[in-house]
Amino acid sequence: MPTTVHARSTAGPGEPFEATTIERRDLGPKDVLIDIAYAGICHSDIHTGRGEWGETLFPLTPGHEIAGTVAEVGSEVTKHAVGDRVGVGCMVDSCRECSECTAGREQNCQKGNVGTYNAIGKDGRPTEGGYSEKIVVDEGFVLRIPEGVDLDVAAPLLCAGITLYSPLSFWKAGPGKQVAIVGMGGLGHMGVKIAHAMGAEVTVLSQSLKKQEDGLRLGADHYVATGDEGALESLRGTFDLIITTISADVDIKPYIAALKPEGVLCTVGLPSKPFQVPAGALIMGRKSLAGSNIGSIAETQEMLDFCAEHHIGAEVEVISGDQIDEAWERVVNSDVRYRFVIDTKTLAPSA
Repeated sequence: MPTTVHARSTAGPGEPFEATTIERRDLGPKDVLIDIAYAGICHSDIHTGRGEWGETLFPLTPGHEIAGTVAEVGSEVTKHAVGDRVGVGCMVDSCRECSECTAGREQNCQKGNVGTYNAIGKDGRPTEGGYSEKIVVDEGFVLRIPEGVDLDVAAPLLCAGITLYSPLSFWKAGPGKQVAIVGMGGLGHMGVKIAHAMGAEVTVLSQSLKKQEDGLRLGADHYVATGDEGALESLRGTFDLIITTISADVDIKPYIAALKPEGVLCTVGLPSKPFQVPAGALIMGRKSLAGSNIGSIAETQEMLDFCAEHHIGAEVEVISGDQIDEAWERVVNSDVRYRFVIDTKTLAPSA
């Protein structure tokens, strides 16, 4: 029988969150039923819930930064057992047949991977995310959360963590590499921690110095206020890799100029307007402009293991279900250090 669970959902763009119940599908042979302990709030949740990224399936239960424990497993599950600490990230299925899936890059599924929410699952129903008490997910898309990282600070690793780990790993951030992280928010603070643990020399490029103390505490070697006159110009030819996490529309030419020859500027943020890039800015020095979007299941597991080994978790503020609307507003206003995480024990209606 389907499992009925408490959740928080929004009925449409701009509508407040309401306490409700949703049904999780019957447990299939390869499925894992997870008791969700914590669910992170990602800015993607807000863009989707406010209809800013195209069509949204309402009512919407968002959340793709999920951490909890296994409550039950299907008859053919081999990867997880009852009581295991597990997580679920941005996707819960893919076609598993295309060249990208068979190469272990499910995030690039050519038929489109199945999002943890606002998608259609294999049961033909809209997927519902982590702002809920339980979730049923195919074992192939369930991650093991190792000891060494608590579940509340682990939850944001399932999106924010892998979003920064993947490009840092791909472009081999490490000893001898100069890495800059643009933006000191939910994504950027994870980039600082991970790049530092990889052994790179890390610089934060932020509009102001108001988070400088945090940046240095979390592992940055340098912190530069890009709003200061001449700040970026002084960094010309400095970095091997710059990862920009911001979605604001900014002039990226000074950031390209801050790259060394053969350096890479990678965006994981989604500005609303196209980048304006003179070809010569890339040609001179054979520089690259790139993008990155989460990572595969295998790479996400690699990231979790790396974070546990280095005792890395997100900086979080734990909230109740009644605080979701306020938290969304605070995220939009950059008023969180650095990730909100919902305690799912609070999702039932208040007495």
